[in-house]
Formats: sequence, structure tokens, C-alpha cells
Amino acid sequence: MLGAAIVTVTGRGEAVISNYKGILEYEDSFIRVQTKTCRIRITGVRLAIDYYTNEEMKITGSIDTIEYEN
Repeated sequence: MLGAAIVTVTGRGEAVISNYKGILEYEDSFIRVQTKTCRIRITGVRLAIDYYTNEEMKITGSIDTIEYEN
């Protein structure tokens, strides 16, 4: 789908989110991201945003869950 958020997860240590709109909350235990259609909440331990651009962001750390919120 054109413009839909794409979440690419590599193991439990890395996630790349493409087509996001903004960062809503950022703590070392959770990160909430706004997309065009929903919110994505990633929880875990020692989470960090390695980089972000207008197109995508890379989250690293020990990822426990990825949830989609309306």
C-alpha cells in the first residue's frame, strides 16, 4: 500500500520503521511512533533510535513487543 508504514525487524535487536510521521514518546523502555494510519509502540530494554530521516528510523536494543494502536 502506498504510504503505509513498513516495519522491518531483524531478530530482537533491531527494527526499521519506514513511512512514519513522527515520534510521540521516547524512553529507554518504550518508543511510540505515529504513522499515517496508526501508532506503533515498541517496548523493550535499552531502546535507542540510532538514526532517523524524513523517510525512516532505526531502533536498536532488546525488543520485547511491537504493538499497533488505533
